[in-house]
Amino acid sequence: MPELPDIVVYIEALEQRIQGRTLQGIRLGSPFLLRSVDPPLESAAGHRVSSLRRLGKRIVIVLDDGLFLVLHLMIAGRLHWRAPGAGLRGRGGLAAFDFAHGSLVLTEAGSKRRASLYLVRGEAELTRHDPGGLEVLSSNREEFRLRLRDARHTLKRALTDPRILSGIGNAYSDEILHAAGLSPFRLCTQLTAEEMGRLYQACRKVLTEWTRRVRDQAKGGFPEKVTAFREGMAVHGRFRKPCPVCATPIQRIVYAANEAN
Repeated sequence: MPELPDIVVYIEALEQRIQGRTLQGIRLGSPFLLRSVDPPLESAAGHRVSSLRRLGKRIVIVLDDGLFLVLHLMIAGRLHWRAPGAGLRGRGGLAAFDFAHGSLVLTEAGSKRRASLYLVRGEAELTRHDPGGLEVLSSNREEFRLRLRDARHTLKRALTDPRILSGIGNAYSDEILHAAGLSPFRLCTQLTAEEMGRLYQACRKVLTEWTRRVRDQAKGGFPEKVTAFREGMAVHGRFRKPCPVCATPIQRIVYAANEAN
């Protein structure tokens, strides 16, 4: 699933291409993508994109007249910038957001349709889509401590819970915990003050560093290589490979659709 670094770079690329431009229309390749009915999707046509926002792992396209397109890519959804009127190829083409100078195309790999699109009116309705997680990069250590203090979860679960922390998923939680030197199965309530500080700093360092790396990999173009498994990660996706710190083989535990490395 695209996480905070990927979503930030997607938004930066979209700001360069569609901010200030008029949305001509939206073509749906799958009826399962759209999860709202009022206002109707066709009412977004003709409105100008005033800005873009990140809401957790969601991308929000802010239109004039108080309209918001809320896009959640989930696990396999990806965005592509194509020529105007680009076709929706095959079963994976879910939607195209058409502008005079190009089309933003949404695809989703696999057979399961988990990506979602909502059109809502007004800030109050938009707030309903915000899970409420703390933005670590704009919070201080005490705010971070208070969020995790009462979480009766393992660190892995707490880091990936969008109601606790914003924008962190399976991949970067592995990297954060490795950087902090903490077990994913340690309980939040067991952390010492020193460990809590290490975790806070690791969150900020990993998210900042990987946002920079993802941005550099895009090389000023539209980010096409969005993946949860990136070259240079310390532990995520590196099962049985040596730890870059101690050379011990990376271990993996798979549970449901998630894993911990």
